[in-house]
Amino acid sequence: MIIPPNMLDPDTLTRLLEDFVTRDGTDNGDDTPLATRVERARRALTRGEAVIVFNPLNEQCGLMLKNEVPKELLEE
Repeated sequence: MIIPPNMLDPDTLTRLLEDFVTRDGTDNGDDTPLATRVERARRALTRGEAVIVFNPLNEQCGLMLKNEVPKELLEE
């Protein structure tokens, strides 16, 4: 399920983005400040390059590049 960013409380969205950009494997040795990484993710959402995906089976939420999202999720 795709969650539009504007459906989330701004603080919740920020915490989600912070969680995503600090997950294992997302920094790849990048020393970029947390605020910068969060802003990059936020811009990707704003530009429609990334989407928030919620998996109801495991109740996990994350970000995906839009071009990597299965088409059936985009058509919901």
